[in-house]
Amino acid sequence: GFRAGLTRSMASYISKNANAKEKNTKITGDDCKEGLIAIVSVRVPEPQFEGQTKGKLGSSYVRPLVQKFFSENFNKYLEENPIEAKAIMAQVLLAARGRDAAKRAKDLVKRKDSMSIGTLPGKLADCQSKDPEISEIYLVEGDSAGGSAKQGRDRVFQAILPLKGKILNVEKARLEKILKSDEIKNMITALGCGIGDEFDEDKLRYHKVIIMTDADVDGSHIQTLLMTFFFRFLKPIIEKGYLYLAQPPLYRYKKGKNEIYLKDEKALNDYLIENGITVIESTTMGQADLVDLFKLVAYYRMTLKEIEKRFALPEVLRYMIENPDIIGTDNKALAKTIEAYIAELGYNILNKTITDETIHLFVQTNDGLEELIVDEILFTNPHYNEAILIHQKIEEHITDEFKDKDLLALFEEVESSAKKGAYIQRYKGLGEMNPEQLWETTMTPENRRLLQVTIGDDENASDTFVLFMGDEVEPRRNYIESHAKDVKHLDV
Repeated sequence: GFRAGLTRSMASYISKNANAKEKNTKITGDDCKEGLIAIVSVRVPEPQFEGQTKGKLGSSYVRPLVQKFFSENFNKYLEENPIEAKAIMAQVLLAARGRDAAKRAKDLVKRKDSMSIGTLPGKLADCQSKDPEISEIYLVEGDSAGGSAKQGRDRVFQAILPLKGKILNVEKARLEKILKSDEIKNMITALGCGIGDEFDEDKLRYHKVIIMTDADVDGSHIQTLLMTFFFRFLKPIIEKGYLYLAQPPLYRYKKGKNEIYLKDEKALNDYLIENGITVIESTTMGQADLVDLFKLVAYYRMTLKEIEKRFALPEVLRYMIENPDIIGTDNKALAKTIEAYIAELGYNILNKTITDETIHLFVQTNDGLEELIVDEILFTNPHYNEAILIHQKIEEHITDEFKDKDLLALFEEVESSAKKGAYIQRYKGLGEMNPEQLWETTMTPENRRLLQVTIGDDENASDTFVLFMGDEVEPRRNYIESHAKDVKHLDV
């Protein structure tokens, strides 16, 4: 109680009376006790002691009483004796500075050890710079991509640490198991700053930590596992803005001497349109307007492909999307319209069930038997509604010249023109790129695209990690079941 009261009173006095440089100094009980000799005498009825030697009072209710009594009287003493108070403060601050200096000296030795080749992870290809502000480390998925990154990097400021396979899910594991994981130990050692309560920003060896994974489902999973680890054990790295996600390109387009890398399918479509639009002749629309129109058409086609992944008979669904007026009718009238269109396609309806809520048709197509279900699940699907909005925008853009033309077929002509004589490569993984390509597309500061990882709402972020990465399966299943129909981008 005496030590706690003394420490609290001195901490309060220092925060109010020390200079700006020292008022935020964190002091400990040992700082306050240094050089002090005191006798604390307390009369306690029926005392209880710990151990056979009875060297320590075990009556816990005494502590808060002593702490309160001493704090009140010591605070009064400090107020009434400013000269002595400042002398005591100076002594405590001197002890704190001495303790801090000893800690820094110890840390300096540890830091020198961590910089030495012998103690760094064997897989780490470190950079030459020892300045954290310009140094960056790539956490790379796989040894193959890691090898290419090591060859393609700028050795002056870029370090590479390949990670083998998927790292441990720290949300489910105990701390002792986490610290036994080789990949996690390698990351902790390479970063040099410690984790959790032992985190020390001054010892962080890189101020850019870049996660670089393949642009597929496994790559996204590894990103999530790594971000879970950083959120739980290295959160200050995220809060300081030091954590990034690399954005490697998905496509390479080469035609003659022209070579360009494109980040995703949308970027590829846009590039093909810009280079193939000359095959479209128009007397009512300029080239820039045609480019804008066919970018919408490309997006429309991408959305239809997403619908096709979930629902049968996409040609019938496209007819419904492009003729939204028929949806306002009752189900019997809508079913007749759909049946008539199916007949136009040359398909046969083998069985049907029509209720106020659902149109259920079994249709014999050229490719076999298909099951068409038109109900609330379809009408509330995000892709279906997005396709309707895109088609409305297309209708607003086109002139009468294109009203009766199949714009998807025209888009294929544009696409074919741009692809003629060109080589288009889709990267399945980082390992498919040679060192020069990896440097040019993903690592050089001039060309690369990085996404900075931030925390918008700490509590919500924590709940999200618990929900998706934690042990409890039931909440995760319930979430997936209730939100499945809202999914817009599903890669399976």
